[in-house]
Amino acid sequence: MQRRVRSRSLRAEEVRIARLLLLLDEGLTYSAIEDRLSCTASYISKWKSRFLAEGFAGLYSRHTGRVPKVETAKIEARILKWTNRKPTDGTTHWSTRRLAAKLGIDHMKVARTWKKYHLQPHRTRSYMTSNDPDFEQKAVDVIGLYLHPPQHAAVFCVDEKSAIQALDRKDPILPLSPGRAERHSFEYKRHGTLSLYAAFNTKSGEVFGKTTKRHTSQEFVAFLEDLIIRQPKEKEIHIILDNLSAHKTKKVDEFLAQHTNVQFHFTPTYSSWLNQVENWFSRIERQLIHRGVFKSTKDLAEQIKRFILKYNEVAKPIKWTYKNPKNRIKVLSN
Repeated sequence: MQRRVRSRSLRAEEVRIARLLLLLDEGLTYSAIEDRLSCTASYISKWKSRFLAEGFAGLYSRHTGRVPKVETAKIEARILKWTNRKPTDGTTHWSTRRLAAKLGIDHMKVARTWKKYHLQPHRTRSYMTSNDPDFEQKAVDVIGLYLHPPQHAAVFCVDEKSAIQALDRKDPILPLSPGRAERHSFEYKRHGTLSLYAAFNTKSGEVFGKTTKRHTSQEFVAFLEDLIIRQPKEKEIHIILDNLSAHKTKKVDEFLAQHTNVQFHFTPTYSSWLNQVENWFSRIERQLIHRGVFKSTKDLAEQIKRFILKYNEVAKPIKWTYKNPKNRIKVLSN
């Protein structure tokens, strides 16, 4: 007990209790202890009885806590009603504290109600829908090529990723270390942009890619020419692509007239998710472009080329499945 009184690491309250017990052991009266420690008789009696009953184990403060309040249905209904209303302070969604201030209640009541009813106003999800009147027909055509491609024919998903920036960081990148993420400086240098044309082979999963400085119909036709040359002569080729205007120009029509073995299959409007090459574009964005450091557009083109070569070494086709046929996208009426 003497060590507790002399301790400099214990809380002041614990030292005070130790002094109280030593004074009791010396035989001082309650009134004398009250004067010395500025406490009450009930305080002295409480710690004396605890020590006698439990020894040192009884000298720790205890907080009995409080019984959690049960939210009434009326309060919950009010919270739910206001959660679905637009905030009146100019913000886009409610927070627990702002809604609590509006309703004059504790913010934890709002938090518990949101948790109970699985509400997360701070989160959003996106969805895609199409206004194409021929959506069903075009979707069936594209998905049919994935599931049941024509025999002895090649099926390619083609698209372009335009305006890829060759960004260089002004300061060195600090590498990953235990407990610390890789760090990039916020300042960067722009070295121009490139466009990437890619053709995804739905049978093998391999990608043929080409970078260009411009994003025009002429460049698109040149890319198709390079793609066709790599296939056996007169082999039937099906190309799935979106409705970009550069895909429907006079030059493209002339290309199709010269290559009768090539057939275009357009995805429905606003349905890029039907094009499998978008899956590959997502991969190269995550694994190279987003965090890449490029000294020039030439460096960017070389890194993209190296990425494609390494990807094709382990390329696999996409397993196209539709888990719930009941969830169909409805065509919007004009």
